Amino acid sequence: MSSLTLFEEKQVRRAWNQAEEKWYFSIDDVVEVLTGSINVKDYVKKLRKRDPALEAYWGTNCPLVAMPGADGKIRPIRAANTEGLLRLIQSIPSPKAEPFKLWLAKVGYERLEEIENPELAAKRMRQIYEQKGYSEDWIEKRLRGIAVRDELTDEWKKRGVKEQKEFAILTAEISKATFGMTPSEYKAHKSLANPKENLRDHMTDLELIFTMLGEASTTEIAKKRDAQGFQQNKTAAKAGGTVAGNARKELEAQSGTRVSTPDNFKALTEGPPKALPRRKPKAD
Repeated sequence: MSSLTLFEEKQVRRAWNQAEEKWYFSIDDVVEVLTGSINVKDYVKKLRKRDPALEAYWGTNCPLVAMPGADGKIRPIRAANTEGLLRLIQSIPSPKAEPFKLWLAKVGYERLEEIENPELAAKRMRQIYEQKGYSEDWIEKRLRGIAVRDELTDEWKKRGVKEQKEFAILTAEISKATFGMTPSEYKAHKSLANPKENLRDHMTDLELIFTMLGEASTTEIAKKRDAQGFQQNKTAAKAGGTVAGNARKELEAQSGTRVSTPDNFKALTEGPPKALPRRKPKAD
């Protein structure tokens, strides 16, 4: 999937890498924006020659990615993901690049602070959600959900589950048993087309609560059964999700409203989120 994004009011080509779940941006487009060079390829060539560290980084981190040219035809374009792009910007001696360099220095400093004092990370996360307009009650549940998720993934690591792909499969098992949908199906249900949109940032309070219940139950079951390896933890994930799924169905039967809704918080601006409409339960 490829598209254009605005960068300093100019268009920069980008393409989504499904396997890595990362955007890749056209290096030539970014360099043109930050330098105003009329010969971008020559500028980049000199930049690499002047910075041996960048040259070494370039070989393995800046692949050719298929993107549309000015004529609309798809061609291989030298590209970098967000990390690579920020590394490139550090080497550009241009006044337009200075704000990015200052921002990187600030982010780096804050990250070091968070390593020394992890409470700062939670505080800054809370501030970000507040600035987006989420309510205090919602933020409390979201942060608690992150803690529950971290406990689960730590347990998976101890029990021989491989990160990335296997984590995603087990998470899908919990979600399917809890809500009757995998995370990708749930995102489609909520009309979240952007791959970088976080599903949990668009969940209601109840959706967050049942997500936590499914993951907390999975952690407890994995511990009690001493689940080892992927297959045993997959069984535990289904069982944990089923605990939450049964509780969800019981609540829907008693309340007459459906927990899972297609509503999202994409239109959230200032102030707390508006109450989302309740929906009648459907048979699973």
